[in-house]
Amino acid sequence: MKRNLILAAFASLAMISCDRTRSSTGWDYMPDMYYSNAYESYTANPNFADGLTMRTPVEGTVPRDMEPFPWKKTDEDRISAGEALVNPYVATEENLARGEAAYGIFCLSCHGEKGDGQGFLYTSKKYPYPPGNLISEKVTILNDGEIYHSITVGYGIMGAHGNMIRQDDRWKIILHIRENLQQKAP
Repeated sequence: MKRNLILAAFASLAMISCDRTRSSTGWDYMPDMYYSNAYESYTANPNFADGLTMRTPVEGTVPRDMEPFPWKKTDEDRISAGEALVNPYVATEENLARGEAAYGIFCLSCHGEKGDGQGFLYTSKKYPYPPGNLISEKVTILNDGEIYHSITVGYGIMGAHGNMIRQDDRWKIILHIRENLQQKAP
């Protein structure tokens, strides 16, 4: 009798705890957080004097995992960066594999599979100006820091890729260019 009563209590509790409509999650623990008044990035916001929702970062702050790059897109700064910057990575199998993968993502379409500047964008005539030949003597004599500078802030008509490619991947791309492209070039 007692056992049947306990089973009936559990069965009735299970029946009333199920919601067939799925329109309600039950109790809202903190309704002010559950039903937040979010603003879209480019909409007006009455909470700020300028009425903008998207805020500019505080002056002098740096995003997490980003080191400021003090050099600009000039030849003098490229040479200065070449003297100051040294590749912190060695050509291990793992680093070369990552450099090759990152090169394939960011560089291959312009500079080509061999690094000779014959990438798809140029050979298909979608891009009229030939990209740099990474296996030429002009590039092989550059310091790693100069190539890093060129990737980060751009060189000539090549745009800056520092905001797209992580710092460690830039160094590993340079390892790939040195070991896999320039060493194996005819």
